[in-house]
Amino acid sequence: MDLTKPSEENVTFMIEQIKEKLRMVNVDAMKADTFNTEKYDDLHFMYEMVMKRQHISSNEVEAIAAELGALRK
Repeated sequence: MDLTKPSEENVTFMIEQIKEKLRMVNVDAMKADTFNTEKYDDLHFMYEMVMKRQHISSNEVEAIAAELGALRK
């Protein structure tokens, strides 16, 4: 999968991976269909940052969730 190219499939993949990595409780708030490819670069940056981290604190999870919320449609 080439995540450098914006597509709905890539958006879905990245959102699902982020939710899994963060072990988000309210996954309904992070449905992939609420994101579009207009802010794909920002989403891809968030995905890369989250996937590189070994440990993410609860404060960081909140900040990431807030940033993802800003990227929604």
